[in-house]
Amino acid sequence: MRESKATAGYFRGGLPYNRSGHRPRPLVVFQGLLFENKPQPGLMVRFRFYKFLEEEYTVYEVLRRPGMPRGYTMEDMADDYARMIREEFGGPVDVIGVSTGGSIAQHFAADHPDLVRRLVIHSSAHALSNEAKRLQMRVAHLAQQHRWVKASAVMLSPLLPDQGVMKYLSGPIVWLASLLLGLLAAPKDPLDLVVTVEAEDKHDFKDRLGEISAPTLVVAGDRDPFYTETLFRETAEGIPNARLILYPGMGHPASGKQFGRDVLVFLKGDTAGGEERSPATSRTTGVIVASVLALLFVLFLLRRRGRSSGR
Repeated sequence: MRESKATAGYFRGGLPYNRSGHRPRPLVVFQGLLFENKPQPGLMVRFRFYKFLEEEYTVYEVLRRPGMPRGYTMEDMADDYARMIREEFGGPVDVIGVSTGGSIAQHFAADHPDLVRRLVIHSSAHALSNEAKRLQMRVAHLAQQHRWVKASAVMLSPLLPDQGVMKYLSGPIVWLASLLLGLLAAPKDPLDLVVTVEAEDKHDFKDRLGEISAPTLVVAGDRDPFYTETLFRETAEGIPNARLILYPGMGHPASGKQFGRDVLVFLKGDTAGGEERSPATSRTTGVIVASVLALLFVLFLLRRRGRSSGR
């Protein structure tokens, strides 16, 4: 097996990306909400959700372009992705849209059907829940005040469960990760985050789901704090050629070995519609992954800062 070497940079249109894998077929991930639109540190890339795809694809995890103006919409962001895919790949690719990226991917698939081969809507739906909208707007408000520690805490808290052993570990994990991320990884300009949150707050794609013609997999956990089961079901039911997979007890975003198997089976050609509940998966799976990613990112920043100070 060839060793994967992740690379990072910006496409000609300005969209930041991380690339991994070396297979001929490209797959583009529309990334979720982050504080800043820029390539992610290499250490984060090695522990991301889509490493299982590297055996079959070259994976491009792509964010929105930095410096989007106020009033930029989900449609505008989808058009940016479309221009990039036309310029870089010249035709249809497999697309995974995760969380906020899934909101954009719905517009992309409906408005640019010639550019998507298969679509995975990963822990996303035709709209956020009302509670999630309020949470994200609060994060954006805190970001505009440059209160990044508090903004980090508000964003991370819903990802951690309040049951079992995690009931006692969630608080300290959120506090430590928020403190370090807020102090060490805070962007100078909150605009990337604020513009994206404001655009997603207006995202309501239910009446347009029927315009998505690509084979689609909607895959999520049924304990997702940002979307309800009803929203996931409505999304899958509204897309003509869609399949829904829900993981009992799992939060946001869906992850784990079964998730990887289900996504690969779909991408390789399983177009059967309907709903499926995969075997019960511990809700702490995604929590552990998210916690490890956050702490690894912090360690990476501390290590890089230490090297810089030693020069």
